[in-house]
Amino acid sequence: MYRNQLVGLIAATFIAAGALNGAAVPTRGKISAESYRESVKFLASDKLKGRGTGTPEMEKAASYLASRFKKLGVPPADGKSYYQRFQVTTNASLAKDNALEYSLNGAKKVSLAAGQEYTPFNFSGNAKVNAPVVFAGYGITAPEYDYDDYAGIDVKGKIVVLLRHEPQEFDEKSRFAGKVMTQHSQNQIKAANAKFHGAKAVILVNDGSNHPTDPDQVDKFSRNVGPNTSDIPFIQVRMETVEKWLAASGVKTVKEWIAGVDKDLKPASMELSKVSVEMQVDVRREQRSVPNVCAYIRGESDEFVIVGAHFDHLGMGEQSSMAPDLAGKAIHHGADDNASGTAGVLELAAYFAGQPKPKRGILFLAFAAEELGLVGSNYYVNHPLLPLNKAVAMINMDMIGRIKEGKVFVGGTGTGDTLKAMLDELKPKYKLNLDLSEQGGYGSSDHFSFTTKQVPVLFFFSGLHADYHKPSDTWEKIDQQNASELLNLVAAVTTRLDSAPERPKFIKTQPLPQATASASASAGYGPWFGSIPDMGEVKGGFRVSDVTKGSPADLAGIKGGDIIFEFDGKSISNLYDFTYALRSKKPGDVVSVKYRRDGKEQETKATLSSRARR
Repeated sequence: MYRNQLVGLIAATFIAAGALNGAAVPTRGKISAESYRESVKFLASDKLKGRGTGTPEMEKAASYLASRFKKLGVPPADGKSYYQRFQVTTNASLAKDNALEYSLNGAKKVSLAAGQEYTPFNFSGNAKVNAPVVFAGYGITAPEYDYDDYAGIDVKGKIVVLLRHEPQEFDEKSRFAGKVMTQHSQNQIKAANAKFHGAKAVILVNDGSNHPTDPDQVDKFSRNVGPNTSDIPFIQVRMETVEKWLAASGVKTVKEWIAGVDKDLKPASMELSKVSVEMQVDVRREQRSVPNVCAYIRGESDEFVIVGAHFDHLGMGEQSSMAPDLAGKAIHHGADDNASGTAGVLELAAYFAGQPKPKRGILFLAFAAEELGLVGSNYYVNHPLLPLNKAVAMINMDMIGRIKEGKVFVGGTGTGDTLKAMLDELKPKYKLNLDLSEQGGYGSSDHFSFTTKQVPVLFFFSGLHADYHKPSDTWEKIDQQNASELLNLVAAVTTRLDSAPERPKFIKTQPLPQATASASASAGYGPWFGSIPDMGEVKGGFRVSDVTKGSPADLAGIKGGDIIFEFDGKSISNLYDFTYALRSKKPGDVVSVKYRRDGKEQETKATLSSRARR
């Protein structure tokens, strides 16, 4: 309550102040490269400290956007407030009740120092555990390769010690070489696998002999991020400690164990009967109120076009920095990602604010928490301020400020029956090289959320670069001239969509492999279910945003919005649980699926197929 009141006071102060650091105000009826540059410059300034979700600086960015809309005379979408607030988990921290101690052969207990000798993972579950210990190798179950570290050993009710990464990691001739085993080696997947085998907690240790240049130290707590808890405690302990545990059980070194397994690929898991461990994990997750910023130019009809971009970035980098040495130490300015798209929304609002009243309305949306998993746009489509069935199309701009040789990627042209023809007609009028893709309705930016609600989308993107998710993504590297040329094109596209006699009909395109890899067992191989994940936060299951037509999920009656809480008898708490449960099966298997729809529990059966056949 106190925080919400404080944020409201800050926002009101900034809106009343108006000028906000003297940044140029976009001119009504015009797209200006100069005001575009100034908007990017402010949003990516040191004062806004990277606009991390839930920070005071992101609130300043939201206030800046609201004040710009207000000065342009573009009212709030609901007629009351520019802010659509929602709760999001923004951070996790170690609380006071964290402890880990062990004893060997019943000797005096040894306490480990948090942050130095052990650390919980950010996504760890909270619990107090005192249980026997099992060393389960890499903690991998890969039936497609006939490899299972849990074969022949019972870990139910026990603490499992696992190595990082995978066997034969650097052996190009290994039967494990390739992406499939790499996917099994993800920490969150290992947590799910351990949980499904009945483990009460997981202790991870670095595989030092495979990475001899890496220091034997535990990761910083903030680096071990996950979107959901693993339900069971998941911590990291230094190799030095685990070496003592193994030595007490007859294994000289971890290096010796790794060499043996890598030689013949026969798992060698074992009970550590001489070791007892007692641990308590206490991770506090912080929920904060954050805003989408929404403004609306009303049209003659109740239909409307959506123009959007996300305005959040990484703050000081923390978990998502591509410059790990600077994570948490340097401002990640986010000029291209995505001050560039946000400034574009402002310029387009200025342009249309100076035009005659449109036939259809134009809704301007600036999303929060995109970097946390499309959370803001996901919240909006599930709590729309205007009826989504009146949305003609959604235009998303993400990273449009670093156009190289005039090339712009445009995704989603196949999601509406008139979109490609419209762009083909418009593109010769602009000094841009448009790379059109009929796919792209699914993907890693906010248009994805609207596709799941059957709204046609267009996604404008100028491509990745060396400064992506680094502190070096700064405002002076933005090409405002090419960006303004693109905005003139987007203005023309918006005008066409706004004035066209008929709205485009939504077409469901096939999702790109990378968009569904985490929910499809692999990007191209293995069992296939056909669900498309909802990237928003949900408790007690994995929420489906959509299903591919003709897929096992579709044939089993699963629909967008369903929350799967059990798959093949395994309890599903999050996307990683579902991913692991799916990977443990094979094409042709018939699995039971329990799900909630509108609060009611239902059950169905699905026959998995193979993505490789598609």
